[in-house]
Formats: sequence, structure tokens, C-alpha cells
Amino acid sequence: MKAPLSWLCDYVDIDIPVEELQEKLFSSGFEVEELIYLGKEITKCVVGQITHIEKHQDSDHLQICKLDCGEEWGRDIQIVTGADNVFVGAKVPVALDGSTLAGGVKIKKGKLRGVESFGMLCSGEELGINDNWYEGAEVYGILILAEDAPIGEDIRKIVGLDDYVFDISITANRPDCQSILGLAREIAAILKKPVKMPAMCYTAHKEANDGEITVKVQAPDLCPRYIAHYVKDVKVEKAPLWMRKRLALVDINAISNIVDITNFVLMELGQPMHAFDLSDLGGKTIDVRRAHNGEKITTLDEKEFTLNENNLVICDATRPVALAGIMGGLNSEIKETTKDVVFESAKFARDSVRKTSRSLGQTSDSSAKFCKGVDEYTTRCAMKRALHLIEALGCGTVSETGYEVAANEMKPTVIATTFGKINKVLGITVPSDTITEILRSLEFDVQVDGESLTVTAPLYREDVFGYEDLAEEVIRLYGYSHITPRMLSFATVTNGGLTEAQKMEMKAKTALTKQGAFETVTFSFYSAKELDMLHLPADSPLRQAIRIDNPISENYSLMCTTLVPNIIGTMVRNFKNGNSAGRFFELANVYVADAFPLTKLPEENKTIVIGAYGDDEDFFKVKGIVEGLADDFDLTFRYRKAERSFLHPGITAEILCEEDVIGFIGKLSYEVCEEISLAKDAFVAEINYERLAKHFKTTMKYAPLPKYPDVVRDFAFVCDEDKTSGEIEDVIQRSGKNITGIRLFDIFRGKQIGEGKKSMAYTVTFRAGDQMLKDEEVTRMTDKILKNLEKELGVTLR
Repeated sequence: MKAPLSWLCDYVDIDIPVEELQEKLFSSGFEVEELIYLGKEITKCVVGQITHIEKHQDSDHLQICKLDCGEEWGRDIQIVTGADNVFVGAKVPVALDGSTLAGGVKIKKGKLRGVESFGMLCSGEELGINDNWYEGAEVYGILILAEDAPIGEDIRKIVGLDDYVFDISITANRPDCQSILGLAREIAAILKKPVKMPAMCYTAHKEANDGEITVKVQAPDLCPRYIAHYVKDVKVEKAPLWMRKRLALVDINAISNIVDITNFVLMELGQPMHAFDLSDLGGKTIDVRRAHNGEKITTLDEKEFTLNENNLVICDATRPVALAGIMGGLNSEIKETTKDVVFESAKFARDSVRKTSRSLGQTSDSSAKFCKGVDEYTTRCAMKRALHLIEALGCGTVSETGYEVAANEMKPTVIATTFGKINKVLGITVPSDTITEILRSLEFDVQVDGESLTVTAPLYREDVFGYEDLAEEVIRLYGYSHITPRMLSFATVTNGGLTEAQKMEMKAKTALTKQGAFETVTFSFYSAKELDMLHLPADSPLRQAIRIDNPISENYSLMCTTLVPNIIGTMVRNFKNGNSAGRFFELANVYVADAFPLTKLPEENKTIVIGAYGDDEDFFKVKGIVEGLADDFDLTFRYRKAERSFLHPGITAEILCEEDVIGFIGKLSYEVCEEISLAKDAFVAEINYERLAKHFKTTMKYAPLPKYPDVVRDFAFVCDEDKTSGEIEDVIQRSGKNITGIRLFDIFRGKQIGEGKKSMAYTVTFRAGDQMLKDEEVTRMTDKILKNLEKELGVTLR
């Protein structure tokens, strides 16, 4: 929720620094995520008046201007400009030598065609503003300021950039604070100042009535209160600057005075509103009902939706004209030709709006408010405020024709309690007078009778139900610092800890981070596009993904059957953000259905996925990450050639632990890298953690350091091109019990090797724990290695 300081000041006198106010809000339960100073990028830019203009002798379009920028900055500053809308006497924004503008642009003195220029005259764009901030800011040329702009004044004060915006996180239990007025009420209570309520008075004209308008609510459970009011002789035009500027401060684009009034009330009071063109309402009827299955509506953003009976809609006599609480229909929008308008202010059930918004994938500022909750009391206030603004701006005639359809009468929550109960919840003693003062400052009506008190909550506080809520209101203004920490005396403190399974998972994650990989956490869903990216065949088991009934969006419509798309997405995002290399991993579940349609919950298999990309990465380095995982669990992995649709056919291998296939590793194919715009070599590995965990040793055995040195021999073998390192290593390992290490250190191809052949060089380590190996023993083992390789694989010594 963005709240500009200048807008808050309309309703409460704020006489403390913004930093102090930020701290007080935080102490009262409102986290200020960011305090934004709008003019922080603009420095040393002031109001100057042009006193003299002459043409540049060496240019057809440049002009030399002399400017008076006041006593502090200089009375005779020379600036060369190419703008043709400047004139003597004009007051303009002047960026002086050493100034900065929007976007971090720095201005320094220089020469233009040989003439010195000591700054720059600014347009609205260079100040980062448009016509919603200052009239004329979008003019092609220099921004011409008002005649009464003081010479030498900081331009930020003139165009409205000398302001702060609080970006506040509003928790779900305080929907009443989803507005500028709601936050102003809180600030008033914090500062012990009165609240200045916005004007809501207006004059209704009987002669403007229209008795043919009909309003009915057929779904009172989803719409407990609906208010409509007719306004005649509407003039659709641009809203005044003050209103457009207020909306710009909270990132809402101005559209027209009628639409801007509804958006202004939305942000000011937190009540979504809508305006219908009466001429587009068939039968002059408003009917709030559940949609019929198959009904269609095209919303204001020109999206068409097919509805069902779970969607609440606003209809005329024949068709839907708005999605209740979400967005109006294109068929009843406010146009330049609109003459008669029906304003809507309603309370819609938050779960109804949320479900419709999610199922249709359609959101708006209004739906965000309704999903958190809107109180019934504010629906009346909002309508009165909107009609007041219509009258104040002179853009229509307010009639007496108004309707309010309500399922129940509004009744405030009344809580009978005692000071003792409130203090018991807090665990401290807050003086009774202080409790009373705090509650009244928050607009609660408090009646005290000795130790008892009867508290009536404001109608807009639908979050208050009992004395526990009153205790919360008291302590957040009284101050959490008053609570004295103390040890529990009635409970036994027990030590927590991780299960053995959790410890193994942490060990696996630690093993991967030791290899330079960063842990990532991604969603458990993706879309069919991610599976298409992997070039999976139509009958691939990975395509048998569980579809979500009501996904957040189509991008999250399938439950993960593999984590490869997630890690690829992580690599692509990092590459596009300027990271030229990276290593990542994730340990998460994949979801495998037993059959479709689902008759039971899917099987959840923990899976490790590893991704690496960059100029220095290759297959063997990524294989080293996998080997590091094996080493930490005292396991040995083997590898054999494999194929995957998304991996390079010659650089892909299955990972085996003993004889169990637990995963794969390979290089992303060039086609996939090109499609996802990843201009680096990229590698992925995926390991079924459940299968891997079956091989974990229940106890770790430690051996003493060897007493005798290792014996190391290097071999260079010649083999067919299709032979893999894993096959060769397997034969070597089986050739002797004293072989403790095998490492491939070179691969060579060339004419001297022969066509279709390659040379693979290994370092083999021999060790006998209880004695030093003799040369003849090592020779016997090396002979056996050579014999077995030639016999089983046709591999010879080079």
C-alpha cells in the first residue's frame, strides 16, 4: 500500500520527521517496506527566468539564453538550448553545472558549437514527470513554469517531487487500513492528533431523478450490501491536476474525471467503485446474480471470459456488464459521449472475488482490496464522497435516485470486558486510564464502570471480536517495549532437533554447496510449455503431469514431474540478469500420479537437480559436483552412455549407484539453448534422492591413515570411439582389490590414433593397507588390467 506524505497530511497534521513517523508506524504494527523520496535523483535544479535570447551564429536551431536563477545560484547564467518554445520572461527548470536529473543523468558545463553552456533547460521528461504532475510537462520542448514560480526555488518543490511515499505492508487482519484515510486514522492515534475527515456532503436534485432505474440483488450471500446512485448530465473530461497528481503518486493512470473519481475514492477510502454508462444498461436494470454457465463477458482490458455459476456478475436486463469486485465490462464503460452514469459501491464476499479472480486469471486493484476484505460501512461513505466530488468538480448533476439493497442491518461489535482481562492477555499492568485513552483515540466508544468497560468498535473495524483484540490494540500503541521478558516457570523446555532423514538432506545440500553450487527454491508447478521446451515425446512419462483445477495462472498449471525445467529457468534468469556463469541445485519433490483420473494422492519423490553454465564449465566439472556428493556419503557412482531428448546425444550419461540407476547427467542440447536464449554451455544432472538414500550407510566407518605410500601408474589406452570412460573404469576397478583410485586426465583424438579411435589416459592408484606393495605385485595387477580391458572391451595399451 503506497501512501504519499502529502496525501496523508490532508487528514492529519504530521509534525514529525518522516523517519520518526516510519519508526512509529513500525512500532504500531505497520511495516514500512520502503520510504521513497520522489526527488532523490534530482539535485541542483532550480527555477530560472529567461532574461535574454540570441541566435547561435553557427547553428540554425540553437539559441543562447541568459537566465536569472536568484542570488544564490546566479543572476546571469548562460545556457545554450535547441528548444524552440522558449521566450524572454519564461520561467523554466534549470539544471545547473553539477546537477543530476531523473535516471541519474549528470549535467556538466560544456561548449555547444564553440559557445559555453553552464547547464541545461529541462523538459518534463527529464524531470521524470508528465502532465499528471504539472501542466505542460508533456509539451515537446522545455517545461514552461507558472508565472508565480519563485526564481531560484528548488524545482522539486514546484513540480511536486519534494514529497515522500510510504510503501506499507498491510497485514490481512487490517483491511480497514487499505486506504489513505485508514492509515491517517492510525497516524492520528499514534500522534494523538484529530482526524480531518474528507467532505462527503452534496445536494441531490429532484428534477434529475430517473424512476425507471431498477436495482436488485439475487445473491445476497455473495453481495450483502449494494448501493447505486444515478448522476445526470455528466461531462466527461480531464480530471483536475490535483486529483491526477494524487493518483500518479500511487501509480494509477488518469483516464477521465468520472473514472478518476472512482479510483480516487478507491485509494482514499479503500472502497472499490464502478461507474456504468446508463445508456448501455439494457432495461435500465442492475441485477447482481450468479452467472449462467457459458455466459460470456469482455472486460475493460478487452479480454473475453466464459463464466459459470460460481462467478458473481453485475448484469443489466439481459447480459453481464461487470465481474463483481474485479472489473467492469467493455459494453458499459464510460466514454466521451456518456451523459448519464450509475455509480456502484458494494461489499462482495472476499472468497467469491478471490475464487473468480483465480479461476479466470483476472486481477485488478479492486479485486486486491476485496480479497483482503471491505467493510459495509465504507460503502456508504464512498458513495457520498464520490457524489461530493461530482458536485465539487461540476461534472454532473446528482439526482435523488439512489438505491441501497442490504441483506442485514449494520451493527457494531460490542465487547463487555474488564481491565483485568486485557492486562492478563498482555502479561503486564497497563493503567486503566491509558487503556481508555488508547481505545478512544482509535475511535472506539468506551463506557467505564469501575473495573468493567463496554467497548463499541467502529463500524469499519470488522476485525475486532473480543477482548483479546482490544488487548492487541492497546499494546501496539502503548508500546511492546513495556513488555518485560521473563523465563517460563510452568513448562519444561525441551531440546529440538532434526530427524535422521532431515540430517541426511542437510548433508546432501552441504555437499553440493561445497562444490560451489547455490541452493534454489522454486514453485512445485509449471506449464506445458516447460515440458515442450524439453522436446519430450508425446508418450513420455514426464508428460503425465497432474493438472491444477484452479491454477494461479496457466504458467503454474501442472505439478512437477521433473525439476529440470525449474533449474533451466534459474540459469536463464541469472544469465539474462548479467551473471555470466553459475552453479545451482534444488532438493524438492516431484509428483507422480498412479493413474488418471486421480483416485489417490500422488507419489511424492524427493529429487536433486543440479545446473551449471558458463565458459569454464564442462561435462567433467559438473560430473565432479556429482562425485563430490558421492564422496560425502562414501558411495561410488558409475556412469554409462544414455540419451535424453533435451541433452546432447554424445554428452549424456546415466548415473548408477551399485546397479541402481539413480539419475542422469548431460549437456543441454544446442537446440534447447538456442530456444531459451542461453548463449553459454549449460549442463544439468537429476538424481532420484529416494533411490540414492537407500544406499546411505547407517554408520560411517573411519580407517587410519595409510602407513605405506600409494603406488601410482599412468596408462594411455586406445579404444573405439563408442567406448565410455565408465565402462573402462568399471573393468579396471574389478581387476584388483588393491585399486583405490581411478582418474581420467586426458582424451586425445588424431591421425596417429586412427579413424574411429580415441586415446584415454588414466591415473590408477594402488594401495595395500597392511604392507608396502612390491613392484612384481603391481606388475601383476597392471597386466591383469590390460588383459581384462582387451578381452572385454577391445581396449589396448597405447
